[in-house]
Amino acid sequence: MNDSSNLWLAIIAISTLVMALTQVGAIVAGAIAARKIQARVSRVEQQVQQQVQPLVDRLTVIGADAARLSALAVQQAEKADVAFTSAAQRVDQTLAVVQNAVVAPAREGMALASALRAAVGSIRKGSTSRRRPATGGDEDDALFIG
Repeated sequence: MNDSSNLWLAIIAISTLVMALTQVGAIVAGAIAARKIQARVSRVEQQVQQQVQPLVDRLTVIGADAARLSALAVQQAEKADVAFTSAAQRVDQTLAVVQNAVVAPAREGMALASALRAAVGSIRKGSTSRRRPATGGDEDDALFIG
C-alpha cells in the first residue's frame, strides 16, 4: 500500500505541477495579448487623433465664421429696423402735413360753400314768399288734423 500510495501521490503532484504550469502559461499569454492589444489601441488612437484633428480644426473655423456671420446678420437686422422705423415716422409726418395743408382748407372751403348755399337759399325763400300772396287758409288746412 505504501508503493501504491506513493504512486498516487506522485501522479497528484505531477498533475498539480502541470496545472500550475498551464495556469502560469495562460497568465503569461494573457499578459502578452494585453500588451499587444494595448499597443494596437494606442496606434488606433493616434491615427484617429491625426485624422480627426484636421476635422476638429475645420469645425472650429466654421464655428467662428458662423458666429461672425450671425453677429453681422444681427447688426444688419438692427439697421433695417432703424431704417423702417425712421421711414414710418417720416411717412406719418408727411401724412400729417398733407392733412393739415389739404384737408383742413378743404373743410374750411366746404364750410364756406355750405354757408354760401344757406345764404342763397335764404335769399330765395325770402323773395318767393314776397311774390306770393299770403293765403292763410291753405296753410291752415294743411296743418289741420282731424
